[in-house]
Amino acid sequence: MLIVDKGTFEEEVLNAEGYVLVDYYSDGCVPCQALLPELEVIAEKNADKAKFVKLNTSKARRMAIKQKVLGLPTITLYKGGEKVAELTKDDATAKNIETMLAENIK
Repeated sequence: MLIVDKGTFEEEVLNAEGYVLVDYYSDGCVPCQALLPELEVIAEKNADKAKFVKLNTSKARRMAIKQKVLGLPTITLYKGGEKVAELTKDDATAKNIETMLAENIK
């Protein structure tokens, strides 16, 4: 998974072609850390369908607020710079992420 920051987010996510899944996390977020190994497996399985990136909201708080990320973990799917689907907090599970990808990427 590609790590983006406030300097690369726009280029790698908002200006990217195709689908981009963003994992918004922070260093102190235990559920984020628990989800990461499963998310990395999903990213490997779906690398041909979407770009997978992660943004540490501790280091890019304004960027997270601008993207309306209000709780963690937040998993957001973008296409053409627009949000097409999002999972937050308890809904951000590996199963739900796979379902979100299957429902949105045809």
